[in-house]
Parts: sequence; C-alpha cells; structure tokens
Amino acid sequence: MTVLFVIFGILLIVSGVSLMTTPLFTFLNAGYFIVILIGVYGIMGIVKSIVKKKFGLNFIFSIISILFSGCVMFFPHMMLLTDSIMIYMTAAWFVLQGIINIITSIRITKPLGTGLWILQLIFGILGILIGCYSFFHPLAMAVSMGVLIGIYFIETGMSMIVTASVADDLRRP
Repeated sequence: MTVLFVIFGILLIVSGVSLMTTPLFTFLNAGYFIVILIGVYGIMGIVKSIVKKKFGLNFIFSIISILFSGCVMFFPHMMLLTDSIMIYMTAAWFVLQGIINIITSIRITKPLGTGLWILQLIFGILGILIGCYSFFHPLAMAVSMGVLIGIYFIETGMSMIVTASVADDLRRP
C-alpha cells in the first residue's frame, strides 16, 4: 500500500508540473482531467479504507469522489454542466481536501512523534487558502486555474509521499 501511495504521489507531482506549464490547455481540458484524477483518488481512498478497516470521513469522501467521477464520465452531457461550474467545484475540492489533510496531520501523523505532521498541516492550510481564493475570485481562478491546480496537485502528491513515509517508518522496529 505504501508503494502505491508513493507512486500516486509522484504521478500527482508530475501532473501538477504539467498543468502549470500548459495553463490554457489545462483550462480547456480540465474537466476531464480533474474528473479522472478524482476517480482514481476515490479508488485509492476506498482501497486504503478496506485495507486498514477504517471507514470514516476518508471512506465517505472517496465514495462521493467515485460517484461524481462516474456520473461525469459516463454521461457526457454532464461535462457541459461540469465545465460551467468547474471553478466552484475545484474550490470546494481544495477546501475539503485541505480540511482532510489538517485532520489527518493532527489525528494520525502528529501522535507518531515525527515533525512531518507540520508539513502535512501546512499543505492542508494551503489547500484551504487556495479554495477560499477560488471562491472569492472566480475570474482570476479561471485565468490561473492551470497554475493553481498544478500547485495543489504538487502539494497533494508531496503530502501523499510524506504520509507513505510515516506509515513506512511505523512498520520498522
């Protein structure tokens, strides 16, 4: 499981760099790109919940992610709706994921006694700030969507790698 999180974290970082370097292409195709990544993220979250036998907030959020992704991908007429409200969906996604990162850093990573919980806490705060910025400045978000989503994917990828390394440290005697 740790290896999957590291691989997925690296994929998110690479995707984030790609999004930042092609912002116009990102805005034009962001709907499909985001929907696919949300679906993959949901699948990873469900697998993690099943393996750890913890069916809390992350599990529910993962199910919602898969349902949303499936609806948009299998009903193409919904992509028009998705594109029209993508800015606000992206903002909400940033805020929700930021909250989950903060909860994870305080409830799981901090008690382990490593300093990595602070990094994950910072990533969560950044996610919330990006989301709030997007809600209050939607036109600026439309123009800078590729860069903001790229930054967030990079920080989420780094957060996943940090979480995987902490989990790996727990397994070592």
